Amino acid sequence: MRNLIIMVSIFLGSLLWAQEKAKSIFDIARSGTVSEVKELMKQNPDIINQINEGGFSPLILACYRGNVEVAEFLIDHVKDVNYKSKEGTALAGLSVKYNKKLVEDLLKKNADPNIADATGSTPLFWAVKFGNKELIELLLKYKADKSIKDSMGMTPFEYALQTHKEEIINILKK
Repeated sequence: MRNLIIMVSIFLGSLLWAQEKAKSIFDIARSGTVSEVKELMKQNPDIINQINEGGFSPLILACYRGNVEVAEFLIDHVKDVNYKSKEGTALAGLSVKYNKKLVEDLLKKNADPNIADATGSTPLFWAVKFGNKELIELLLKYKADKSIKDSMGMTPFEYALQTHKEEIINILKK
């Protein structure tokens, strides 16, 4: 009987340990694989649309962390590529941690380049602040509104003037 109790205790302990070690969709979005996402989706197909305690979606996390394969999968399968956390959308995350392919994929899936974060900054603001000429041109091609003002009352053009980068200033003058 004592051996049985020990065996059951070990078995239950290992089950609890295995559950604690299981990755969440948010862990997988940051650094996992598409096959791990698909496994979780077998149990709950809507898991890719959940929001974590910080207000972030798996798509935002995958884009920001540069988990390209998972981000591409999520772009094709989430309900809303325009979900907005207080820090913005997945497109805003890519304006900080730039990946041209992911930006293009999002924009082709109708990601809105004019959704602002809690400070009123759109992806175009971040592209200007980081001096990313290629991203600025791409966002403008997809109808980024350069007349939007942030919470400081400034436009992307006004930030461009502060950078003293003539190419960016000229792109935004057009």
